[in-house]
Amino acid sequence: MKKEVLLNDYSIKVKELDILHKNYLHVRLVFDVTHEMYHDVTTLLYENNFTVQIPTEKIAFQATISQYYTSITNLYNEDSVGEFTVELVEKAGEMN
Repeated sequence: MKKEVLLNDYSIKVKELDILHKNYLHVRLVFDVTHEMYHDVTTLLYENNFTVQIPTEKIAFQATISQYYTSITNLYNEDSVGEFTVELVEKAGEMN
């Protein structure tokens, strides 16, 4: 079952969610991005300043991207779907 993760209140249904608790929270999200979502998602990711909320885990924190990659770089074609992997790390001193 896909879990919902909110990045700056933008809802993303993730296929994989890994949560690591080391010195800071570190989460890895894997999710599909369609042609229709592409512009909104990439614009959001370029901000690189996030309020991350994972409602089912009762987790909320401020984060930046530590790693980001995708299975496809051209989602301009209709019916295209790419898999995005985004790793987010909690900003120092902003733990919730």
